[in-house]
Order: sequence, then structure tokens, then C-alpha cells
Amino acid sequence: MAREAWALAETQHGVVSSDQLRRVGYTRQAIHHRIRTGRLHPLHRGVYVVGRSAVTDHGRWMAAVLACEGGVISHSSAAALWRMGLEERDLVELSLPSLSRRRRPGLRIHQRPSLRAPYITCEYGIPVTTPVQTLIDMSLRLDRSGVERMINEADKYNLAHPPHLREALEARAGDKGVARLRHILDRRTFRLTKEELERRFLPLAGQAGLASPLTGQFVNEFEVDFYWPYLGLVVETDGLRYHRTPAEQARDRLRDQAHTAAGLTPLRFTHEQVRYEPEHVLAVLRATAQMLAARATQSVAAAEAFRRPAIATK
Repeated sequence: MAREAWALAETQHGVVSSDQLRRVGYTRQAIHHRIRTGRLHPLHRGVYVVGRSAVTDHGRWMAAVLACEGGVISHSSAAALWRMGLEERDLVELSLPSLSRRRRPGLRIHQRPSLRAPYITCEYGIPVTTPVQTLIDMSLRLDRSGVERMINEADKYNLAHPPHLREALEARAGDKGVARLRHILDRRTFRLTKEELERRFLPLAGQAGLASPLTGQFVNEFEVDFYWPYLGLVVETDGLRYHRTPAEQARDRLRDQAHTAAGLTPLRFTHEQVRYEPEHVLAVLRATAQMLAARATQSVAAAEAFRRPAIATK
């Protein structure tokens, strides 16, 4: 019996339930004896850590599932399990696909009869909401920047790439949380046409005190979006912030490095910033234009002082 119990605990991150122990032959008295002698350590009602009191995060999550039959790890706990986010308040969050009103100390239980099998999976042997379902759930709780961080982490760990996430959301249209997540995703992945980009960006440049730029010029062997030769300013704009390939990211760095090495000042904005955050774009352009204009004035003054003949003193 002991060997079977230990083998079972090893597959469950060091935890077992009393029901499981009884199924391998332990009586209630035998279980209580092992609790008294320190071989079982209660974690939840009817759930124990085997052999030691310490438990890993995976053990905590597995123990929570054992304490709530039919439960699955969800919300912030699922985000932590998938490495997309942080767990809230050290409480394990679970979803029960039933209307059970059970309560357990240290657990936050969500009643979710609508949680269907396609939205549930197993990771590390632990029942948990899928990455897509976890993103949907957390989009109702986090602010936009928090959701964006989770999308980036899901992409980073190959859990849900933005194009596939967008397809999954199309199939879930009408579900709670889907519309907000889709809106955030779309804002980051859309592209303005060249004409729309210029129509929105050029007035901002004018308000920042910049003259009309050259467009579509090749500078340091790269085609740039906007170029002010007299200031040495290059502005590039990016779409598709999510899931840029390593090759694309390396090329962006190479462009910026080439411009900097040539003595230029490169700025980079996303299409989303130009469309939805024009105040931010204007503030950065204005501050940069003022800095570069002051630098140019100082350079001219220094050059004139160098050319001016020295006045002999007696």
C-alpha cells in the first residue's frame, strides 16, 4: 500500500486525497496514524502532502483540484501555471462547471456551468483552463497594459500566437470577455495604409514645429518613412507589434544602429500609437524637435566662433 501511495503522490506533485488513499487500501485509522506521525501533512480538508510539509506551486494547484472534485485551475492561478501572469493574493483560483456553493479556506471558487470541455486541458497533470480561456478570463480583470503583457507572454512561450488567438476569438464571439480581448488585440495588430499614416502623422509633425519631411527616402541604405535632413531626424513606424519574427526584430535594430552610427536621431512609433495615442506622439516629436534645434543652433554658434578671427590683446 505504501508503495502505491508514494507512486501516486509522485504523479501528483507530492499530494494525495483521502479518497485516493482509501482506494489503495488505507483505512481512516491508518490515515490518522500517518498524520500524527508526520508522514501526511494536511493541506486542505481530505488532501495531504506526503512525507514533508513543504509543497511546490504545482503541488498547491493539484491539491486545490483534489479538494474540489471536478474543479479546474483558472483565472490568475491558471495565468501563473501557464507563466503568463501572477497569482493573486496567494489564493488558488478554481472554476467548477457546476452550481456548487462549496467553500474552502485558501481557495477562490468560481461557479461556471458554461465552462465546457474544449476550454479545459491538463498541464503537468493538472486540470486547467486553456491559455485562450485564461486570456479571456483575465481580460475582464486586468487593465489594457496587463492584458497586453499576458498576450506577449503567451506568444513568447508558444501558448497562443496572436493570429491563432484572433481565430479562436472569432469562434467565441459573444462570450463574456471576448470582445474586450479582441479589441485590445486588434489595436496592436492593425496597419494603417501609407496614405492614412501620412494623413494622421504629418499634422502631428507640424504641431511639433517640424517642417514637411521627406517621405520614402533611402537613408543609410534603408527606406525610411519620414526624414528631416536639416535636423538629422528619422522617424519609422511599425505595425504588427505582436509576434514580430526574430529576423524582423534584428532588422529593426540594425536600421536604428545604422542611423545612430551616422549621427542621426531615429524615432520609432507603432501604427497604434499614431492612430490611438496622438498626444503621446506629439509630445515626443515636440521634445525631440526642440532638442535637435537647440543642438543645431549650438553647432552653428560654435562653428562661427571657430571661424571668427581672434582679437589681439596688448
